[in-house]
Formats: sequence, C-alpha cells, structure tokens
Amino acid sequence: MIDRALDAGLPARWATGDAVYGQHSGLRRRLEARGLHYVLAVPMNQNIIAPTAGLGEQWRADKLVASLRANAWRTRSAGAGTKGDRRYSWARTRINGPAETGEHWLLARRSLKDPADLAYYICHGPNRVSLAELVRIAGARWAIEETFQTSKGETGLDHYQVRQYTGWYRHITLSMFAQAFLTVIRSKKGALPPETGN
Repeated sequence: MIDRALDAGLPARWATGDAVYGQHSGLRRRLEARGLHYVLAVPMNQNIIAPTAGLGEQWRADKLVASLRANAWRTRSAGAGTKGDRRYSWARTRINGPAETGEHWLLARRSLKDPADLAYYICHGPNRVSLAELVRIAGARWAIEETFQTSKGETGLDHYQVRQYTGWYRHITLSMFAQAFLTVIRSKKGALPPETGN
C-alpha cells in the first residue's frame, strides 16, 4: 500500500506506526529504500544494535534506555489531545543503521505521572534531526488512532465479515472514503449559507 501511494506521487517524508509495524525489520528497510523517514513503536524487548566504543553491541530497548543518564530526558509536547497538551519526558540514543541514509535512534517516552510507564520507538531521520521533530512524528500517530476509532463508530470500519483480501479491501476502502466524505461535509457545514424559511 505504501509503495502504491508513493508510486502515485503522494508526497510523504515520514511514516509512523505502532509496534506491529515497528518490529518488522523488512518494513523499516523498505521505508528507508523508498526515502521515507520513520518513527515506529517497538516493544520493550526489541533487540537494538547500539554503538559501544565503535563496536555494535546488542541491547534490549528497555535496558538501553535504562542505561541513559538522568539528564538525557527532556519534557516535550507530543501535540494536543482530547484532554489538552500531551506532555511527556522523552530521551533518545543513537543506534546502528546504514549511515548513508540518515540517522537511527531509539526514542523513549516516559509518563510524567508514572515514570514506570514507558514506550519505545525505532527512528530513522535526516541528519541532525531534532528531538522535537521525532516527538512530533510520534505524536502524529494519536491523530491517526483517533480517526480509526471515529471510523469504527461512524462508518463501520471494523464491521466487515469477509474472509478474502478483495472483500476486506473493498470494505475498508468504502468505509474510509465515507469517513473522508463526512469530515469534508462537517468542515464545510459552518461555511454553508443559512437556510431561509418559505
């Protein structure tokens, strides 16, 4: 699907997704080959190759983040949410990857209320990408999740009962088109001229 969108000329610089996609190394390599940067969630036990004294050493994501100094953490906003600004502590550390395609990072998000609540992301970005930019991309995923939840409730995104790809694809496409149509109608509702009574 990503290849088709890019081949059709859809302008995109970044991709983001949950741990189902983040732990798929083939997808990460394919995104890099297509020139896309990414911030993809991974589970805490994701194996990471981190540079150590010039040599690559394998770490679990949670262990590598636990080895970071306290001053590595910065409070940043991941964007506005339904309950206001989503502020978390964020830290990153460089990990190994092909140097010619950009920089590779392990990004961690920690709750300000519960420091034991952590999330991890494998990132690939342009050279000298800022922490704020990686956080912005990680936060963009929530808007996508909210849209999926809305589509499930309003256009039946999750109400398919098909067993083959073609039927599933048609259902998902129609549901997403219906959601896009409703979104456009809602955005223009305020711009419509007032109704006049006869």
